[in-house]
Amino acid sequence: MELVSRMMDGSLSYDPKNRLEPVLSGSVVQRSAKIELGEVPMFEGCSERQLRSIAKIARVVDTPAGTVITRVGEPGSEFYLILDGTLSVDLSVGKPVALRPGEFFGEMSLLDGDPRSATVVSDTPARLLVIKRENFSVLRREVPDFTQILLVTLSRRVRHAEQRADRMGAASATL
Repeated sequence: MELVSRMMDGSLSYDPKNRLEPVLSGSVVQRSAKIELGEVPMFEGCSERQLRSIAKIARVVDTPAGTVITRVGEPGSEFYLILDGTLSVDLSVGKPVALRPGEFFGEMSLLDGDPRSATVVSDTPARLLVIKRENFSVLRREVPDFTQILLVTLSRRVRHAEQRADRMGAASATL
């Protein structure tokens, strides 16, 4: 019955069996609620049919603070959209960058097949929408503006990386 309900309303129910295991000790945040995909900003322009397609390929995981979600250099097989909580992206240069609800990560490895470029750790308990590599093309096809969102986000990340590199270069030049 839940599968039928999920398919009909485009929502995705929480499945505690699919949560990520913490690297650090801590209790897992457990909530029993439905995720209304239509209320997630990235999916606002989606039709009911598109929301049902997304619900079929996605799962929701809760993570406690201190959970390593991705690790630099490891193969990437999942895309993550932050529904709740704050995460830190540890880059090779500069200080960590904070990610908040509505932001995403993991797309680069799915697009180019290379290993993860950063380590991502949950700063607070977090809820993530997770989509596996084999379903990433469904997400790209079903979400009307997803490709544009990806391009804008990747462009901003490149610009921020350039700014960090420029600041580090300027700081080392003054030493």
